[in-house]
Amino acid sequence: MDNRPIGVFDSGLGGLTGVRELAKLLPGEDIVYFGDTARTPYGSRSRDTILRYGKQDIEFLLSKGVKAILCACNTVSSTLPETYTDALPVPFVGVVRAAAAAAAARSASGRIGIIATAATVRSGSYEAAIRPLRADARLTAQACPLFVPVIENGYLDRRNPITVTLAREYLAPIRAAGVDTLILGCTHYPLIAGTIADEMGPGVTLVDSGAEGALALRRLLEERDLLCGRVQGGNLSFYVSDSGENFAEIGALFLGRDLSGGIHPYTLLE
Repeated sequence: MDNRPIGVFDSGLGGLTGVRELAKLLPGEDIVYFGDTARTPYGSRSRDTILRYGKQDIEFLLSKGVKAILCACNTVSSTLPETYTDALPVPFVGVVRAAAAAAAARSASGRIGIIATAATVRSGSYEAAIRPLRADARLTAQACPLFVPVIENGYLDRRNPITVTLAREYLAPIRAAGVDTLILGCTHYPLIAGTIADEMGPGVTLVDSGAEGALALRRLLEERDLLCGRVQGGNLSFYVSDSGENFAEIGALFLGRDLSGGIHPYTLLE
């Protein structure tokens, strides 16, 4: 047994959907979350900048004595090389490989769609992760840059005309490709999963990258005997690189609970 906390990070708020799933799966575990809210979004940054930011986020979590790290940021997960993550002193799970494995297993036809930030789509990381698992895979990727600001502004109702219009436009090439499985390759997207499901239709399975990352991390902790042994009472701690006010307000939408009073600002050193 290991009583150290689990570390989770993202460029901002989206990774809270991964925290939500992790807390459901492992309600007795302490979780430390870091959101780099001062520098979000990462999706439009250069590869070198994303690498630098991701490594700084990881170093912060290591300074908190975590026993494992879940990278809940698809952009960072698609950019950090395995040579770096494999050399970390604690186990590391990235949401890209976890979601890719789930999609490859669930797709009956091999037609798989991917929606994500521009950086994640540009990286080709999902394609690289799926190909070895499904030689017959036919992949269609689409960047959806406006989904994140729409979600963070609270347009979450599945019938909201702004969200529906964006979904219809972004998902048109995915629908045209006849996919039977769609990866939500950004941890913001589960908050509008209803709208996405309506546009894709009942024959398409949605794969939540944050939820799959949480599942993969639980399996890893079980395999390495790193669980704390508690079945409830886990503590959630939140750190942000900017003011916590907006984080508390919007984060409550992601977690479904009040975050006020539990957020700690922390300035990353460049």
